[in-house]
Amino acid sequence: MGSALNSNERFSSDAAFDSLYSLRTQQLSSMHWTPLDIARRAAEHLTAGSGTQILDVGSGVGKFCITAAHYFPQHFFSGVEQRKALIDEALIAQNATNISNVSFIHANFTTLSMERYDHFYFYNSFSENIVHYKPIDNLIQTSKEIYEEYLARFYELLEEKPAGTRLATFHCPDDYVPPAYKRLKHVAGDPLGLWLKQ
Repeated sequence: MGSALNSNERFSSDAAFDSLYSLRTQQLSSMHWTPLDIARRAAEHLTAGSGTQILDVGSGVGKFCITAAHYFPQHFFSGVEQRKALIDEALIAQNATNISNVSFIHANFTTLSMERYDHFYFYNSFSENIVHYKPIDNLIQTSKEIYEEYLARFYELLEEKPAGTRLATFHCPDDYVPPAYKRLKHVAGDPLGLWLKQ
């Protein structure tokens, strides 16, 4: 399929978007990458406040960031991802979609300075340390201890952010989020959580 699709067609379905990626990455999509409709809803929430810098913690192949940036060009979306191969796929997809308000950082999120980021997206990327069904690969170390370390650091970074910070979580337990964050527009059973720090 490749570059034959125009921008609107590319974002018309998950299958159309996922065709930007390798076959292996496409096969992982339903388990590991944010669906387009979820990405758009999350981005709508994250762009509603002041501040324009949004970070995806554990951005994988960049599907959330690229989709969000397409719909909200006045904001800047960054993704931090520790797997170089996934960053490479994200950059290929970014180039194919000509999205400029995106950057991808090859790093562990614990090494980043969070001051520059206003709002956050999180698709429970730490769970691979304790859930081993359909793993992305076996190239990084995983353990319950790493899971707990990452969770504590994530909780800490959210606590350090000021009132007005927005957070969107997907398939993420509520207790990952500090109590100062209030959940908005919650519908029972909806895996997307939209939060605002009071």
